[in-house]
Amino acid sequence: MPEIDSPSFDDPDTPERLEEGRLLFTKECEFLWEAKALDNLPPLGLPEVAFAGRSNVGKSSLVNALTGQKALARSSNTPGRTQSLVFFELGQRLRLVDLPGYGYAKVSRTKVADWTELTRDFLRGRSTLARLYLLVDARHGFKPSDHEMMDMLDESALSYQIILTKADKLKPNQQSTMLAATEAVARKRRAAHPEVLLTSAGKNIGIAALRSRMAALAV
Repeated sequence: MPEIDSPSFDDPDTPERLEEGRLLFTKECEFLWEAKALDNLPPLGLPEVAFAGRSNVGKSSLVNALTGQKALARSSNTPGRTQSLVFFELGQRLRLVDLPGYGYAKVSRTKVADWTELTRDFLRGRSTLARLYLLVDARHGFKPSDHEMMDMLDESALSYQIILTKADKLKPNQQSTMLAATEAVARKRRAAHPEVLLTSAGKNIGIAALRSRMAALAV
């Protein structure tokens, strides 16, 4: 898989870097493509960042919070709402990919297996995929399916960064404990970025920080 240059994250939270992220997400973000099979993906083009995680971890909600659009990505309290690879294009500079959730979902096991296989095949073979954001519910931490996904990502040498979602549900001391524990796991993972971000789509926690990191991956 061709490598896409990764930026330095030495100081991603300077006012300049945060402003770059803010400006990127003032650009129009539009639905581009929906793929339910590997042979129906959009043509390669802009760098892509994908959001993966267990069902109901908050992928669609995070995409909506980043773009400032309440209904861009479909979100629901029902696990398994996203059932395909959904592509959005941001300002002709970056593509965002909302992936089906893995793990529990209120659908048949056959469908869950199909989504999981589609996601893993996409992640293994997409040359324009610059970064995967692996979302983990801050209230619960890693589940076995998360470790399985990280095993696959490490084997594929696909760069990924762990994002803790729903951080507003934890008290500040609990946030610090969960962040430290998650960073310790990330340091042991071959393809994981060492930095872990705490986010909350509902309370706008960590959104500016994540935008700045995504801006560094855009063209």
